[in-house]
Amino acid sequence: MPGGNGQEELTRIGIISDTHNLVRPEALDALQGVAHIIHAGDICKQAVLDALAPFAPLTVVRGNNDIGDDVAQLPEQARIELEGATIHVVHDIADMPGNLDGVDVVITGHSHKPVIERRGGVLFVNPGSAGPRRFRLPISLALMDIEKGRVVNCTLNCPQKLDIDLTFWGVFHGEVQRAVPAASS
Repeated sequence: MPGGNGQEELTRIGIISDTHNLVRPEALDALQGVAHIIHAGDICKQAVLDALAPFAPLTVVRGNNDIGDDVAQLPEQARIELEGATIHVVHDIADMPGNLDGVDVVITGHSHKPVIERRGGVLFVNPGSAGPRRFRLPISLALMDIEKGRVVNCTLNCPQKLDIDLTFWGVFHGEVQRAVPAASS
């Protein structure tokens, strides 16, 4: 839809994974105002989805830890279209289908390692884990903006101050740009 200035409005998608039965208030704050939420698995209990549902429509896949009766019925993979962009969601990248024809974005979880990278014309996004900290990996999720069927921005959001040195990746108009957070004092 055109905005008040005659330009197309962006559609913001929240991408979260590996919550492991923990819904952080910081993650909910980061998801305020998104048009859709994608959860890439390892939810563990329905209460996580119940906490996310009031914010936006959900697309959810089952992770390897989603074995309880309330989440075991979730699909292993999902392919959706949002604002003209085709998105394939699977928990473990090892389970990704071989044929990605027509897919613009692949969203995965499982490793807890946040990654945004373009491979052969397809954007791959792993938002990392928004649940319990694993090793020294950050607590993170991703926000993706779509305009006219094209991902124009995808960034990682780490809601807690990090005590480790990380490089964040953002994809802007198909170009990968590196942005290193400023050193904390």
